[in-house]
Amino acid sequence: MNDLASHIVAVPDFPSPGILFRDIGPLLRHRFGATIATLGDQLSGDEWAAVDVVVGIESRGFVLAAALAERFGKAFAPVRKQGKLPPPIVALPYSLEYGTGVLEMQSGTGRVLLVDDVLATGGTLTAAADLCEAAGYAVDGLLVLIDIGIVPDFAWQARTTHGVVPESIAGQSIVPESIVPESIVPKSIVPKSIVPKSIIRY
Repeated sequence: MNDLASHIVAVPDFPSPGILFRDIGPLLRHRFGATIATLGDQLSGDEWAAVDVVVGIESRGFVLAAALAERFGKAFAPVRKQGKLPPPIVALPYSLEYGTGVLEMQSGTGRVLLVDDVLATGGTLTAAADLCEAAGYAVDGLLVLIDIGIVPDFAWQARTTHGVVPESIAGQSIVPESIVPESIVPKSIVPKSIVPKSIIRY
């Protein structure tokens, strides 16, 4: 795990001032196989047997989810930003601490493992899980590469989130000590403040 974390680069003020971006590009270039293997090890054999579809959240979640789907012989489905998928799709507008967004996916069935690269406040993960259910899937589990630690023990409808690299070691050799998650997103921001809006189908 520490070996993986050493390849994660923390970039201050990207893509905008006050944001500390976790760049997993070097990790994927140098330790891609080990990253996917470690992610896969977060679930037991029985848990993997229960999964039908690995769903990846745009955009870096695509890379991780697609590789896991191939490794374990599962289907893959993407959750995309608005306007990226042809109809028919199911869309979910949702609110975040820094604005609003819309996630979309095509309808389907099966038991889902939802995958993303970073868990911060849980807003995107919550909205994506809600969208999966609205699109006809059943969410069985959630898996992230990096857990920022803003929301300890984050869970969606009692389903806990498996995280591989905790914030305490992600990019620790690169991030100045003065830059901590609390300086970017206050701890008062929790999933309760992230309110999904109505489901849209078209």
